Order: sequence, then C-alpha cells, then structure tokens
Amino acid sequence: MKHVIALDVGGTGMKAALLAQDGSVLFEARRPTGREHGTDAVVAAILDFAADLADEGRARFGVAPLAAGVAVPGTIDEQRGIAVFSANLGWRDLPLRTLLGGRLAGPDGAMPVALGHDVRSGGLAEGRLGAGRGVDRFLFVALGTGIAGAIGIDGRIEAGAHGYGGEIGHVVVRPGGPACGCGARGCLETLASASAVSRAWAEAVGDPDADAASCAVAVDAGDPRAVAVWQRAVDALADGIVLAQSLLDPSRVIVGGGLAEAGDTLFTPLRAAVTERLTFQMPPEVVPAMLKDTAASLGAGLLAWDLLSMEVTA
Repeated sequence: MKHVIALDVGGTGMKAALLAQDGSVLFEARRPTGREHGTDAVVAAILDFAADLADEGRARFGVAPLAAGVAVPGTIDEQRGIAVFSANLGWRDLPLRTLLGGRLAGPDGAMPVALGHDVRSGGLAEGRLGAGRGVDRFLFVALGTGIAGAIGIDGRIEAGAHGYGGEIGHVVVRPGGPACGCGARGCLETLASASAVSRAWAEAVGDPDADAASCAVAVDAGDPRAVAVWQRAVDALADGIVLAQSLLDPSRVIVGGGLAEAGDTLFTPLRAAVTERLTFQMPPEVVPAMLKDTAASLGAGLLAWDLLSMEVTA
C-alpha cells in the first residue's frame, strides 16, 4: 500500500504515523524528543525515528514510503526546508529536509521531504480531516503554552508573505499589558494561553502548583476566584477572535490545544463573549478541534502527499 511518513516533533515528544493518501492512519508511534541531551541528540532522534518508520512501512506493506512530512515548532523556511530557529529544541538554520531526505534515501536517491510549522500543519489536518472539513474559510487557534493559529483557505493554509501568517497569539489585545516573550506587551497569549491562566490561578489561590485544568474544575464548582480568572482569559480570547473576524471573515473558528479540553466550560462563555462584541461582522461558528494531539502529525503527512502531487504535475 502506498504511504508516507508523518512526523510531528514537539518540545518533549514526537508523534508519528504512516499515512495513506486518503488521510487514513496505517500505523502510529510515539517517542521522546530527548531535548535534555542537547540539540545534536534531538536531531539524531528525529532521523532515527524517521528511519525506523520507513523500515516499518517496508515490513508492513512491502514498499518504502513515497515521501516524508515533518512538522516542527519555531521559525521555519518551508521553501528551503530549513528549521530556522527553535528556542525549545535549540537549533538554528537546521537543514532538516536535506538531512531527512539523505537518511531516508533509496536506490533512486533522496526521499522527498516536506517541512511544515507544527500549528499550521495541525490547522491543515483540521481543515481537511477534522472540524474544518468542507469549510472554505476557517481560523484554527491552538491554546497551549502559548497561542498560535492558522488561516485556512480552500483546503490549504495561508502562511503569509514571510511565513508568519496566523500568529494570533501576538495580536495585542491589552495595550500596555503583560510583557510577552516576543517583545510586545498585552499580546493575546500573555492573557489567554493555558500557561497564562495557570499563572493567574496560581497567584489567585497562592498555590504555585495550581494550573489551568484545576482552574476549569474550580470554575465548574462556582469558585468566584476561578470564575474571575477564567472570564479575563475568555474576554481576551474573544477580543482576539473578533479582531481576526474583522480582518479575515472566516466562517468557522476552530479552537484546539490544552485549554480547549475544558469543553463547554470554555466554549459556552467564549461563544457568548464573541457574539457580544460583534457589530457588523457575520458571526463565525466557534467549535472545538477534533483531532487533538495528532493534528500536527496528520498535517505533516498531508504535506508529504501534497509534495508528491506537485512533483507529478510539475
């Protein structure tokens, strides 16, 4: 059976699959990234994992994978296949496409490799296989340690002129607000990310171990301190979504990441807050992501299939 390698490299772990052309998963595996051993060890772990996946494909289906797709965090140059920078993984200007293509080379030469940004890859998968399927315009928002996004248009992801399209986490929603790692103040991710909610809740209860998940539980229990923390985050997120609605006019906003695991505790007040802020804009559907933590690896596989399609038509 024809298949490709789909690999998502995270800060602590890697998720992978062998993916058929219709997006169905033929095999899944996970491994630690091993960043505690240094950047060289991380790169070696990626290459080893990809090679083992290729061996798995040959053993299962009698043929080698046709291509590989890899999604990574940080700044990337998709066209040149270079992972430009990742604070979490420690690399700079890593020629990942060349390294993977060489490691996976067969009798016909280097294997085709597609490199993608992890959140944009996740958005691609949600658009084609998940909550955005059949939707011509959507915005994917990932609420995790930070906040990132992806702009979906007709089954593809718009990366922008410089590869920074969809960075809703760095839209300023509270001018002069908390300092952000990007250098600005009042960015959305300083107020509505899972880490921001964790910090605010820990401060509210005086417990350094309190986190966003326990805040959500306390919200459901009616704790007024939790309700206040949660509502501040929801209000900031709604402001960011309405700003994006004014600029992009998506028909659907897909919200994923760890904070979205709170379910209706997040989505009920968020939908209300978005609706309250709209004036002339058409209201978007605000829905939870469907693919959970497999989205980026599935998106990487879709990028690999897209690469093959472009090679055929070139």
